[in-house]
Amino acid sequence: MPPKLSSPPDPRSPEYRELRDKINFALHVALFAATNSGIAFFQRLHQADWPWQGWLGILWFLGLAVHGIYVFALARYSEPI
Repeated sequence: MPPKLSSPPDPRSPEYRELRDKINFALHVALFAATNSGIAFFQRLHQADWPWQGWLGILWFLGLAVHGIYVFALARYSEPI
């Protein structure tokens, strides 16, 4: 079931901000997965030795983890902006 708002969109609404942040996080996860799988595919296709691939994946994953911790644990949406 897709997420939806119970009222018209209002950027100041806590429900809207929470949904916006969760959708933004889902987009971040999708871009991470698509980029890393694309890099791995082309590395195998060209039999390349790309030492930066591992560092890119690790650093991006750490950024993704920080983003996830913020969205799911630290953000307080009940407080007004």
